[in-house]
Amino acid sequence: MAYFSLDEILSKMQHYCAYQERSHYQVEQKLREFDLIPEAEDHIILRLIEDNFLNEERFARTYVRSKFYHNKWGKRKIIEGLKHHKIQPQLIDKALEEIEQEEYNKLIQTLLKKKIKEYRQENSFQKKQKLIKFMLQKGFEYEKIREFLPE
Repeated sequence: MAYFSLDEILSKMQHYCAYQERSHYQVEQKLREFDLIPEAEDHIILRLIEDNFLNEERFARTYVRSKFYHNKWGKRKIIEGLKHHKIQPQLIDKALEEIEQEEYNKLIQTLLKKKIKEYRQENSFQKKQKLIKFMLQKGFEYEKIREFLPE
């Protein structure tokens, strides 16, 4: 097993955080690989925060934008992902403000329109059931799905 000084570990963690936004949870998990005493872990996390390598709100906002615009996830799935990263509920609510309601509604309509083409052979009931299931898996709210479901 390789041993590193505190400064070397700090440098590695700065690089880890600079590569992409990280949550405190991810950084804590990564630090466990170095088998540090709790005081050393706390010192490194504090330095990462002070030097702005680690910012929970910035992580949450970036996560929301990424999962919504690139992965096309709904709010429920995004919230679950943020909870997995141990993000505080207040920060989750704040980060969800990154999603404009108009954009959210437009994405639901676009996904439904695109997906319905795959179910041309299905009867109306089966088509609706499959669309609802697909959209729920993407993390959209049942009420929102019903609102935009084609008749």
